[in-house]
Amino acid sequence: MPLLLQRYGARLMVWLGLSAIGCVLLARLELAQLRDAFETDARISHRLLSQRAVQHDAVLATLALLQPNSPSGSADSAEQRLSSVYPQILGVQRRDPGGAWVGTGLEAAEQASRQNREAVLANLDLSAERARYQLVLAGQPASFALLIDMHASVPWSDWSMPVQTSPVRVTLEHAGQTFVVQPGRMDEAGWRFTFHKHLASASQPFDVVAIRQVLWVELPWALMALWVAGVAGGVAAWSAWQSQRSARRRAEELLRVGQVARLNTLGELAAGMAHELNQPLTAILANTQAAKRLLQDESPELPTALKAMDQAVAQARRAAEVLARLRRSVEQPGTSQPGESVDLERVVRNALHLLEPECRRRTVSATVRVEQGATVLAERVALEQIVHNLLTNALQALDAVPEGERQLTMGISVEQGTGVLRVADSGPGIAADVLPRVFEPFFTTREGGLGLGLSLCETLATGMGGQLRAQANTPRGALFTLVLPLADSMAPAP
Repeated sequence: MPLLLQRYGARLMVWLGLSAIGCVLLARLELAQLRDAFETDARISHRLLSQRAVQHDAVLATLALLQPNSPSGSADSAEQRLSSVYPQILGVQRRDPGGAWVGTGLEAAEQASRQNREAVLANLDLSAERARYQLVLAGQPASFALLIDMHASVPWSDWSMPVQTSPVRVTLEHAGQTFVVQPGRMDEAGWRFTFHKHLASASQPFDVVAIRQVLWVELPWALMALWVAGVAGGVAAWSAWQSQRSARRRAEELLRVGQVARLNTLGELAAGMAHELNQPLTAILANTQAAKRLLQDESPELPTALKAMDQAVAQARRAAEVLARLRRSVEQPGTSQPGESVDLERVVRNALHLLEPECRRRTVSATVRVEQGATVLAERVALEQIVHNLLTNALQALDAVPEGERQLTMGISVEQGTGVLRVADSGPGIAADVLPRVFEPFFTTREGGLGLGLSLCETLATGMGGQLRAQANTPRGALFTLVLPLADSMAPAP
């Protein structure tokens, strides 16, 4: 599980982050569109209701201005025929001089109207059963009062929303009373949009209140799911491209490290092959000296001298074959590089990056513990070769233990003015009688091994002014310690 998290954790976080951001943006865009639609419907409702209220003012002002001559209350009076033109006007009352109003509250309303010089609201009843009010305007000589039905005052033919199914709730409110124009839908969850504005009529000071409750189910879940799937595909494609590029770089680095390893190994191999060249060279020298003595005798023994020369030629050819074989193995001559400041942790992590497929294939958990960062004075290529060989040997040793017990730990620290790298594994370890010989050339306990890897690492470490040690790990496994001098910038002051 830790390996899976280490491998896919970053990609999973990128996918989750992009998915969350996209879904939030899509949800906000949908909410903004719903809000715009709600505000448009609410403004239309306010305009239509305001037009009706202004219409009531105009009708009442016309009656007060024209002062019809028909007797008050007669069936054929002009004001009594208004309901046929305006269905919301249920009736018209007229009070002539010396007359009285039918009903309570109208006289006080007339006085307020005469004082304010505008129509006044009276007998407001916004209950669901009645929902009506009277509008009184003081005139000269007669005053008039309209009885208005709230239900009929709503211009349903021009209404922009389906009354029974629309989620928008529209009400008219005044003096603590509420008339529900449109029931809408009211829930506790989700987002709430509100609209509040007075009617455009001073005589009918109703507040138009619109409320829109947006539920979670109204969010664009299908579009968000499509976005999440698209992001997953994009992250997968990006991850595949990154993996391909990383694999290519890893292959190039492995090729470079392999070439350097082969050159360094051949350097060790050349030392081991010295004895193979010494033997033919010694034979050539002996045969040529013998032939020279034979030819210097008073009676030269030509057949014997020729035989000695033939043997010398054969030995020379043998030496030439050894050199040719060595030359064919070397593709590029190695050159010694001067020491430079090298970040030990970076070298270790680069080597782990190159060996990541091997760790994954062997299900090895690799851990890097940095007690203190160390910048050492070393040849970068040689140091990379040492770390690569140590990690490779540790991975090969871990093949001998069960998968759940395979652990590879690298520790970096600074001790006594030197940079220290410890490579510990939980493999079978190194036998006590074998431990003193692990750095000998051509000594190996692994089948098919040449026995030159650790010898080469020790030679390279010594050449850089450091040392490489091997010991048993606790409780099990092997521990290799590489000690190198610190760079000048990290060396302690004298």
